[in-house]
Amino acid sequence: MNRKLSELKPGERAKIKGFASSELELKLMEMGCIPGEVVVVEQVAPLGDPISIRIAGYSLSLRLNEADQIILEH
Repeated sequence: MNRKLSELKPGERAKIKGFASSELELKLMEMGCIPGEVVVVEQVAPLGDPISIRIAGYSLSLRLNEADQIILEH
């Protein structure tokens, strides 16, 4: 079952499968969001945007519109 990163709750983890659009693909890959990497949601801001994730050994903050472009596999 495929989900989007924006749908995960704090503490959940999943593996990146790909991207919903090519517009942000290069930017996200430069930030370490590479297919095959495991991502863990660390925190979600009180109003839901942005979210903090742990990927490749570091923390990264993403806007929901960016997280919505990352397709995950469970």
